[in-house]
Amino acid sequence: MRPRNPLNIGAAARAMANFGFREMVVVAPYNPVWRETRSALGAEEIVTSARAVQSLVEAFGDASLVVGTTAGSRRNLDRDLLPLPDFPAWLRQRKAAGLVALLFGSEKTGLSNEHLSYCHALVRIPTVVDCPSMNLGQAVAVCAYELARAGLVPTRPPRLTVHLSDPTGAQSLDHLFGRAARVLDQVGYLKPKSRRATLLKLRRLILDLELTNHDAKILGGILAQIEWRILNGE
Repeated sequence: MRPRNPLNIGAAARAMANFGFREMVVVAPYNPVWRETRSALGAEEIVTSARAVQSLVEAFGDASLVVGTTAGSRRNLDRDLLPLPDFPAWLRQRKAAGLVALLFGSEKTGLSNEHLSYCHALVRIPTVVDCPSMNLGQAVAVCAYELARAGLVPTRPPRLTVHLSDPTGAQSLDHLFGRAARVLDQVGYLKPKSRRATLLKLRRLILDLELTNHDAKILGGILAQIEWRILNGE
């Protein structure tokens, strides 16, 4: 998310290549130099094929799970932090199907509370209190190593067939969130002073429901009918 130093992007790509991961998405990069990296030895293809997008929703695509990384210091996260060594077991318990996105913040600020509200879970690398944050490339390397060590390297493309019982993708959830927010605005539930905080909690609530495609279709239809009734004064 918003990386500025091309060396860090290259180091992240090399770490991905070291452990068998291939797909990199860069959100809102510093455009003049983000592809000008010389630290991606052996991982040039990852950098050249990386997608550059302007929003998190674009980055997540069809991912059914989004996991954010954070040191968790000096902020109220509203949810528990998952230690990195426990992350593989958490994935197995969720029986994650399809794509799982692992989100890293910028070198300077990390991920904001708004960015983290898109995440189903938050992972923390167990660093010491006196120096909690890590270099971007090193953080990618440590996470990739843990996933590879647990045998979770993607050895084949995810299945493309979409079933109603599959977990809802990030883009579908964002559409559902947008519609819910509009309805709440229309009925006057969202107040100016608390609007932002309430929407963050709403996004987390939608994630925690663990909706399937079928669930999202039903809930989206309900919200669409409510919105239609409000707009038509019935």
